[in-house]
Amino acid sequence: MKRMMKIMLLLIGVCVLLLSAPTVSAVSLSVSPNLQQVFSGSLVDLSCVDDGQTADGWTVKRTRGGFTEDCGAAPGFGRLLGSYCVVDLSAPSETFWCEDSSGQQSDRVSFSVQSDPTAVIMEIPALPVRTGSDVILRCRQRNGATVAAYFFIKGSSVGHKPEHIITNITQADEGLYSCSTNQGGKSPQSSLRVRGTGTKNRNV
Repeated sequence: MKRMMKIMLLLIGVCVLLLSAPTVSAVSLSVSPNLQQVFSGSLVDLSCVDDGQTADGWTVKRTRGGFTEDCGAAPGFGRLLGSYCVVDLSAPSETFWCEDSSGQQSDRVSFSVQSDPTAVIMEIPALPVRTGSDVILRCRQRNGATVAAYFFIKGSSVGHKPEHIITNITQADEGLYSCSTNQGGKSPQSSLRVRGTGTKNRNV
């Protein structure tokens, strides 16, 4: 009898822990333009969606200085335009997610922000890509021009070319990517994330 009581108390404790922890929802953070690397001062539209439709009751959030902030409610954190949170990216690295009043959270999306005017960025999706799809990576200067570059995958160069095309993507294509130019410009390293065709597109 005592053993049964201990098991019941343990199960109750586990249930309490599960209920008190934030849960990850099928709602995801939509990003437009869908780029993981940007130059300082770039604008990005963020919204909370479920199967492509606006998710009512969800708010775009970020953490700064140990505090969680809501888009449009915290000084300097975005402005609301309909269902969109328009953000001016300026911090070196920023992370955003969606959350509802019950504490459910979407997965998080991070951006690498370049402030050096001589640097370059690599056009790589901020959101996970589906297996079987194609992705084109380009190296871009602040003036908007794309330039031929050396592309690096997991630390290894795949040559000097105008762009790097990945076709029929598989899980094996996941990893860190970057580019650098003959003029000395170098992008940050960013992770290409891949999701199976049967997986809900959540931003991990």
